[in-house]
Amino acid sequence: MFSQSRPPGQSNSPGQSNSPGQPNSSGQSSPLSSREPAVRGSGKGLRGLILIAVSTGVLFGAIAPRLAYLQIVQQDINRELAENNRIRLIPNPPERGQILDRHGSILAGSQLAHSVFVWPLAQPQQDWQSTIERLAEHLDIPASDISERLDQAGYNSPLPVRILRNATPEQVIRLQEHIADVPGTIVQPEAIRYYPNETLAAHLLGYTGEISLEGLETAPSSADYRLGDVVGQVGVERTYESMLRGQWGGQRVLVDAAGHVLEILGEQPARTGNPLQLSLDLNLQQVAEEALGERKGAVVALDPRDGAVLVMASYPTFDPNMFSTAVAQEQWDDLHNQQFPFLNRSMRAYPPASTFKIVTATAALESGSFSPSSTLQTGPYIVVGGWQFWDWNRAGFGVLGFPQALAYSSDTFFYQTALRMGAEPLQHWARQYGFGVPTGIPLVGEAPGIVPDSDWKQDNVGEVWYAGDTVNMSIGQGFTIGTPLQVAVMTAAVANGGWRVTPHLLANPQEPSQRESLGLSPETLQVLQTGLREVITGGTGRGLALSVDLPNIAGKSGTAEDPPRDSHAWFTAYGPFENPEIVVVAFLENSGGGGSSQAGPIAHKVLDAYFRHQLDTVVADR
Repeated sequence: MFSQSRPPGQSNSPGQSNSPGQPNSSGQSSPLSSREPAVRGSGKGLRGLILIAVSTGVLFGAIAPRLAYLQIVQQDINRELAENNRIRLIPNPPERGQILDRHGSILAGSQLAHSVFVWPLAQPQQDWQSTIERLAEHLDIPASDISERLDQAGYNSPLPVRILRNATPEQVIRLQEHIADVPGTIVQPEAIRYYPNETLAAHLLGYTGEISLEGLETAPSSADYRLGDVVGQVGVERTYESMLRGQWGGQRVLVDAAGHVLEILGEQPARTGNPLQLSLDLNLQQVAEEALGERKGAVVALDPRDGAVLVMASYPTFDPNMFSTAVAQEQWDDLHNQQFPFLNRSMRAYPPASTFKIVTATAALESGSFSPSSTLQTGPYIVVGGWQFWDWNRAGFGVLGFPQALAYSSDTFFYQTALRMGAEPLQHWARQYGFGVPTGIPLVGEAPGIVPDSDWKQDNVGEVWYAGDTVNMSIGQGFTIGTPLQVAVMTAAVANGGWRVTPHLLANPQEPSQRESLGLSPETLQVLQTGLREVITGGTGRGLALSVDLPNIAGKSGTAEDPPRDSHAWFTAYGPFENPEIVVVAFLENSGGGGSSQAGPIAHKVLDAYFRHQLDTVVADR
């Protein structure tokens, strides 16, 4: 309501008022005084209305573009934000493909378990701390673990975050009883990796685990990994991750304010990963591990024709099932008390000892320094640079040729060959057989071994190369080291007629088997094969001949010094001698004793099991 205005020079007396159309102080009515106030008041009101209209227009003009931007330009974004408050995506991780042995037996599969997830968007970030504490109490896990996972995922993430994998039935029941106290929490079935044979072939198979932040950052963009994804960490699981992984699916669900699922709006099924069939023989692997027992060491078996891995055993070992859930601290401590159980000793390098005499004999014959019919006088020791280098029997073996020197494993015989031909042929043929470089097996962590030469010794020891280094190298000692897998590749080259094979793991490899000719002369091959056969018929391995019902075998023993600890024991063998199908290398770390007596029986058991199975198969087919 607007107030009346008076003309200049007029005022009201106390208790008096002049209204339009009323007499003035002189008692006369004044038309002017009755009209002017009405006209002037009407002008003031009009100006006010104009001011309001202008202000409203200016205000609307400022707001209108923003309203238009929100309603037109950002309508999709705002709709998505609104839907995120009630519509969520539940990713459904794929089941990993099975891993099978060469006969179709399951080595790794899946089993159903329950996992616990939380929705970061179910409540404001400041409200999560109390929920986290209650969750930790119900699940009996550290609250810091839950907080860390939410921090990594981000509190604005629309995807659920796994906080516990493979929950126990007790944990699931306890959580379900208190689910109303933990808004934004769901329990979901999930397939986890399962290894039915537990520790069997654990180093070869490897294990799975959630991808790390570093792994997430380095993964190729095409892999479409997300935080919490379960991936292969080591072994076959890691090598063939892309084949085994499968493809994600998911559900679009309607949830309430607490994040509880009310309705499934749509679903895309996950695609199971591809099955993977390995060249590994489960039964033979079991025989090898039982023969190895609880002794530190390794057993490797290859098909010498194409490099297919039939056995890869290592002890101490572990159960990969333990990584399908969080590893308890006491479990972890127990593992670390077992002297490196995660170390695959079949791919770790050690002095190859007298198995290396295959290389020395090859180098001596191929260098032209000796002929296949050459003989040498052996004795208790030889003297080089004022040092005595003894034969292993401390007596020598009299006059020997190459086959007999291999059969009896005479050290002084091979000392002399090395001194005559020099170090270079030894180093060359060691590399030809595959020492000093990885074999190419598709597993992470393979040691290359060492083929020492003058440059290597100068760089690593700070000394020149001496004649004594050549002597030591001739019997696989000194600085020379190789893996059981490399020894198997070397043995396979003798067995298959001079081809270095690349070990592979697939029963049906997509690419042809890789092998490279060593260029050995037929005469050299004949000497090597004859010598390795005589190891079994009358040499250091004569106690390991198979029964008369089984094929002939050939092999070579080795005993490596490792002062101040006990010696290592080696035995490598192949068969059938006439048409080889299998190479077996048995190695015992710091076992003491000789290669034939310690490692030989292990190789014998594996060969015996292989040939008996072959014989049973032939009989069954008749």
